Amino acid sequence: MSSAPAFVYLRCMVNDSRQLPFADLLRPLIAAEDALARLDDRLGRKSDLGELHGRRLRDGLLRENEGWIERSHFVEACNALWLAGELVHVEDLVLHDSHMDIRTPTHELTRAHAILRIRRQIAANPPAWALGAKGLAVLRGRPVSENAMASVNSVTETDPVVEDMAGARSAAESAFENELARLDALLDHSAQLLAEPSTEARPGRARRNSSPDDVTPDGDPLVYDPDWDEDARLERWLLVYDRARALPPLLAAAIAWDAWEDLEPLQHQHWLGPMLVSAMLRERGKTRSHLAAFNAGLRAIPRDRRRARDQTTRLVAFLEAVQLSSITNLKEIERLSLARMQMERKLKDRRSTSNLPAMIDLVLSRPMVSTALVAKELKVSPRAALNLVAELGIREMTGRGRYRAWGIV
Repeated sequence: MSSAPAFVYLRCMVNDSRQLPFADLLRPLIAAEDALARLDDRLGRKSDLGELHGRRLRDGLLRENEGWIERSHFVEACNALWLAGELVHVEDLVLHDSHMDIRTPTHELTRAHAILRIRRQIAANPPAWALGAKGLAVLRGRPVSENAMASVNSVTETDPVVEDMAGARSAAESAFENELARLDALLDHSAQLLAEPSTEARPGRARRNSSPDDVTPDGDPLVYDPDWDEDARLERWLLVYDRARALPPLLAAAIAWDAWEDLEPLQHQHWLGPMLVSAMLRERGKTRSHLAAFNAGLRAIPRDRRRARDQTTRLVAFLEAVQLSSITNLKEIERLSLARMQMERKLKDRRSTSNLPAMIDLVLSRPMVSTALVAKELKVSPRAALNLVAELGIREMTGRGRYRAWGIV
């Protein structure tokens, strides 16, 4: 996309929020807000007892809530690649994440695992980390430039969000991290300058390195388009994100998602946009208990609506995707809750050192488990893992005699 259409889009998007068709957006916005709020409240629900059979859950959350949060990372990674036109099975991703591949990993599988790791990293850090200078530099896998650093700092300083969550970092710590990011960028630039004499010593590459047309700040020109300018596009997207902060959180998220789809800031990490939008919802306090997952809803929306020429159609499609994802996820949590109650009946009269409670947590947190995965996570023998699977009575999913896998169906 050229810079002129992007500039026109940016001007139309952020000049005046009154230009938005609120009459058409109001009904889907309310429905999506309600569904997302119900999901976040359900995920933040604490256990009434707080302790079950002598094993306290992390943060006191219910087992199915913790299990769904872990499962959502796997499902969202696969759905992100599905939207990009790639197919990755959740079962393969689970095994690859545990370093137990049954075949050579494909390129799509390694990409899905990268998305999985980044999503976990965003969820594990404070809410404002992903959209900060240091967070964007880490997520992009390269040091951020001074221009992008200045734009990110301006975004984070224009409208600070007061977080009442324990463990929120102070302004001094954020400023210190920004200074470290600048230092990392300076060190990387110095390393590139020191490496130039060694490349000039090669006669075959000296002419190529000396050509100004082949120089791109994003990487190798054989892989990255020199005219793309990721930093400039990301700065324009951050400006849209900054101007949209005056709107309600979910409507601002819809505008930020639509701007990312239109501007396409990153050439090879387009899937990062929805995760940054989810981080924005978490930063503004709309989702306090989880990192929003709406790729499943986007899958159900026809592509001609997600990519429509009319901006209102695209915004309504995103809001409907949020509503559909939230409703589907609520049903999944209730299904896991029912499965948890059925499995916990097997804990009656068990000794306190039994591995069965840990087995229940593992089954709830993975779409599927294998014998090797259970043996590795619970530190038991393969024979003991098969015994635990038989005691829980969970369903075998492959129908094979070897390399079997079990899960909650």
